[in-house]
Amino acid sequence: MQSDSEFIASIDALAPHVGSRRLVEDEIGLSSVRRIASMLDEDPDSYRAGSELPPHWFGMFFANVVRQSAIGPDGHPSPGVVLPPIPLPRRMGAGRRVRVSGSLRVGVPATKTIEVVQITPKIARTGRIAILTLRDTVESDGQVVAVDENDAVYREMPPPGQQSRVTPPVPAPADPEWSETVTLTEALVFRFSAVTWNAHRIHYDADYSRQVEGYPATVQNGGLTMTLMAGAGVRHAPGRLAGFTTRLTRPIHVGDTVQIQGRGADENGMSVWVADADGAQCGVMDMEFA
Repeated sequence: MQSDSEFIASIDALAPHVGSRRLVEDEIGLSSVRRIASMLDEDPDSYRAGSELPPHWFGMFFANVVRQSAIGPDGHPSPGVVLPPIPLPRRMGAGRRVRVSGSLRVGVPATKTIEVVQITPKIARTGRIAILTLRDTVESDGQVVAVDENDAVYREMPPPGQQSRVTPPVPAPADPEWSETVTLTEALVFRFSAVTWNAHRIHYDADYSRQVEGYPATVQNGGLTMTLMAGAGVRHAPGRLAGFTTRLTRPIHVGDTVQIQGRGADENGMSVWVADADGAQCGVMDMEFA
């Protein structure tokens, strides 16, 4: 069995990947935009060629399109195909730090430059983990639309027959100024995975999620959680979105009904969070407005 020092050395050996870049192009097609709008329960026909998109929608384009033979057993691209070959089998989004300076437009091509910023090993309470930090720079029509620094956490598999370990629950704030109820139906999570081309099996394969990764059920897509939080915040915003910082703190499962809540909508920004049915905080987002 690999020792902790050997594990840390194996992550440190990936240092040559830091600073590497990859370019992804997207035409921001009308059909894709209308699929996203309908998935978010908006009128798809309200978007036409040239329409300006909501500022936080940039994260639903620029999918990792790889050949089927390059897909690993968990549904993600195999290690080393798209991302550095981190030697831990489980990957989930954890947090983002975003600056927004514009919006995408329907039919106006855009690019995303993905840079590997950091690969950090840690020995955590839940086991060995590695944190991969990427910086995505989205540009369209010669302008920077957004810079998104995001973290993915890689973890060990739980021992066969054991549940995946999670952090202890922390109560969500009890004094929201507004609240929206969302049920994370199978259809909603499937449609988000489809529009973002995300085949991670924990989101739709209950047997895999329980028997291999140790979750009690299929797991809500973290990208969808962040999208719903940002969308709710924008609806209650005092101005145009200029940036946000978000952190996912506790798994949510497909089929759960959650509360997206917030307070403090003023010139200093807004705090948004997600509370599960037990009142535990599952994610938090600090938003800034111009």
